[in-house]
Formats: sequence, C-alpha cells, structure tokens
Amino acid sequence: MPKATQEDAGGHAKFFLINLCHESLANYYKMNFALMQYHKYSLAELEEMIPFEREVYVFMLIEYLEEEKKRIESKKRM
Repeated sequence: MPKATQEDAGGHAKFFLINLCHESLANYYKMNFALMQYHKYSLAELEEMIPFEREVYVFMLIEYLEEEKKRIESKKRM
C-alpha cells in the first residue's frame, strides 16, 4: 500500500479552501450565531458538519423561510 505524503493531505485542504473562499470569517460566525439562536442548532453540531453539508442545510433553511414568508403573506391577503 502506498504511503500518504504531506502533498496528498494538502489536496483536501485546497479543495475546501476553494469551495469556501466565498464565505468570510465574519459571515461564518454570524451564520453560526443565527443558526444557534433562532433555529436551535448547537455549536457542536455546526462544528462537526462537513463544510458543504453546512451549506446544504443553510440553503434548505433559506428555502423553507422563503416559503413560509410567502404562505404568511398569502394568508394575510385573504
């Protein structure tokens, strides 16, 4: 079995750096705070998520909130 080199380990780090370069550190902490305060995630849950997994959950939450907003607005019109 080939021995893993330090260069091999850097491949994963480069992948995540490229994938997450659009999110600032300030935004990361603000999003964590919002997820903990308003949506009852624990910090441990957020920290244990794989970076793209966190993005998927945030995207799904945004979609859900938009649908709820539309539902509430349509209910007000009636």
